[in-house]
Amino acid sequence: MKVVLATLNAKYIHTNIGIRYLKAHAQPEYNPELAEYTIKDPSLNIITDLYKRKPKVLGFSCYIWNIEETIEVIQLYKKIDPNVVIIVGGPEVSYDVQYWLDRALEIDFVVIGEGEITFKKLLKAIETTNDFSNIGGIGFRQDGKNIIRPQVEKIDLTTLPSPYRFEEDLPELSNRIQYIETSRGCPFSCQFCLSSIEVGVRYFNREVIKDDIRYMMAKGARVFKFVDRTFNISRSYAMDMFQFLIDEHVEGTVFQFEITGDIMRPEVIQFLNENAPKGLFRFEIGVQSTNEETNELVQRRQNFEKLSRTVNLVREGNKIDQHLDLIAGLPEEDYHSFRKTFNDVFALKPEELQLGFLKMLRGTGVRLRAKEHDYAYMDYAPYEILGNNILPFEDIVRIKQVEDVLEKYWNDHRMDNTLEYIINEVFETPFDFFQLFGSYWEEQGWSRIGHQLEDLFKRLFSFLTNNEKTDLSVTKDLMKLDYFLNHKYKPRKPWWDEVSEKDFAKELYKQIITTPESVSEDFVKLSLSEKDLNKHTIIEPIGFDIDEYLENNTIKQGQYAMLIYFSPKELKPSFFTIAI
Repeated sequence: MKVVLATLNAKYIHTNIGIRYLKAHAQPEYNPELAEYTIKDPSLNIITDLYKRKPKVLGFSCYIWNIEETIEVIQLYKKIDPNVVIIVGGPEVSYDVQYWLDRALEIDFVVIGEGEITFKKLLKAIETTNDFSNIGGIGFRQDGKNIIRPQVEKIDLTTLPSPYRFEEDLPELSNRIQYIETSRGCPFSCQFCLSSIEVGVRYFNREVIKDDIRYMMAKGARVFKFVDRTFNISRSYAMDMFQFLIDEHVEGTVFQFEITGDIMRPEVIQFLNENAPKGLFRFEIGVQSTNEETNELVQRRQNFEKLSRTVNLVREGNKIDQHLDLIAGLPEEDYHSFRKTFNDVFALKPEELQLGFLKMLRGTGVRLRAKEHDYAYMDYAPYEILGNNILPFEDIVRIKQVEDVLEKYWNDHRMDNTLEYIINEVFETPFDFFQLFGSYWEEQGWSRIGHQLEDLFKRLFSFLTNNEKTDLSVTKDLMKLDYFLNHKYKPRKPWWDEVSEKDFAKELYKQIITTPESVSEDFVKLSLSEKDLNKHTIIEPIGFDIDEYLENNTIKQGQYAMLIYFSPKELKPSFFTIAI
C-alpha cells in the first residue's frame, strides 16, 4: 500500500519532525514516502508532484501557517484522484475535529493529538478490514455522521524510534533547521497556547537523543532547534544536555532553546557564561506581557524581576543571543499598557525582540472565552485578533507600525550604534521612537515598496531630519559608522551625497602616504601601499573620536576624520581616527 506523508513548510529551510515520527513508527510494516513543500509553492505544482507518487493513502501535517494552503491542495487532489484516502493531523486540526470534517468533505480521517500509534493502526485498518471502531484518537464519517473517538493512551516516548536517520534526509541536513524534541507537554497553563491543554511533561530517552544529535552533526547538520515548550523545567536535565552539547558540538553548530526565564537559576547561567563557546546557544524567552492583571487572566505565572535577572546575566556573559517575545492584544492590556510592556522588555536589550499579535487558536482558553473581552478575530487561520473591548483596531494598526520598523532596524541589526544613541538621547522611550518612525514610514508609503540597505539609511535620516529634537551632526556620523559596519568590502557609493568630502579626503590621503605614523602604530603595521589605500580605504569627516567611541562607547566631540580599511582577507572593516 503506497503511503505518502506530506506537509507545507513556512520556508524551505524548515523540516517537519511530525511526519518523520509517523514514518519511523509505521516501519517496518509500512514505509511512507516523505513529501515536503512550502506554502509559497503553487498548488498545481504540489498536486502534480504528489500525483506522480500514486499514493493510496495521503497524509498531511497541519498547522496555522499552512492549513488554508493545505485544504486547497487536498480539495484539488481529490478531484484528480477521488479514491485516495486523505488523512490530516497536527495541532491545527486536533482541537475542532467537527469543524474540519464539516468544512472539508475531502478529508477522510482526522488524527487527534499524538499520531504515531493511531496512524499505524489506521493504516492497518485501511489496508485490511476498514473497521475503525477500536481505534482511538481519530475523527471520520460513518453513515453520514461525524464520529469522533478521543485518544485513549499516551505514548511511552522512550519507545519511539528515531525520526532523524532517514537516508533521504542526508543530502539536505546542512541546509535545513533540524527540530529536536526531547519532551512533550508543558507544566504551565497559559490560556493563549495549545501546549497548556496537555497536562504534565514526558521525556524521551536522553541518551538516544544525544546519539541522534551526534549522528546529525557528523552528517553535516549545523542548526538545531529544540521544540520543548520549556527546556529548563528540569534543572538537572537541562544541565546534562548543556554539558553534552558543549563537550561534543561541532564547530559552527548553533542550538536554540525555548527557556522560561524566571525559573533559570543563576548558577546555571554562570556555568554557561564560563563554559559555553560564544554563539553555540541561542535562547528564546516568551515574556508576552508585564501587566500583572493580564497575566492572571491568561493564567500565566511569571516573575518579571527574576526573568529580568536571567536576561541581564546572560547578556553580561556575552555568550548567548536572546530572542524575547511579546504578544499584543492579550486580555485587559490596552495600547498604553502595551507601551509599558514594550519599554519594560526593550530595556533588557535582547538581540531580538519579536512583537506578535494574539492569535485565537482553536482549543485555547482565550478563544473559548473570547466573548468576555469582546474579541473580534479572523475566521480563518492564523485567527489573528482585530480588536477587543479595550484595544480597538486603530490601536492594533499603530502597534503593527511599531512591529514593521522594529524588525527592519532593531532585529536586523542594521544600525545598532545609531539606534542606541537616538533611543537613549532623543526620544522619551524606545516605544515612542518606533511608533513615531513607524507612523512616518506608513505615511510615506514605504510599507508598500521594497528597500535596499541604502534606502533604510535614507529613510531613517529623512525621519530624523523632520524631528526637531535630533542632533543631526552626531546622528549622521553614527549612521555613517553603521553603514560601513554593514559592508565587508568597500562600498561603491554611500547613502549620503556631499561632494565636498572628496576634496577633504584627497588632502588627507597625501598626509597618510607620507606620514602613516600620524594615524596610529596599528595602521603602520598594515604597510598599505598607495594603491591599497585607494582601492581598499575610505576617509570621511566625523565629529567625534572614532577610536574612543569604539573602545569605550564615549562620544568625544571634535574635528576628526575616520579612515576605514576594508581588508580583502577580513570579514569586517578596521577603523582609525585622524585628528584634524
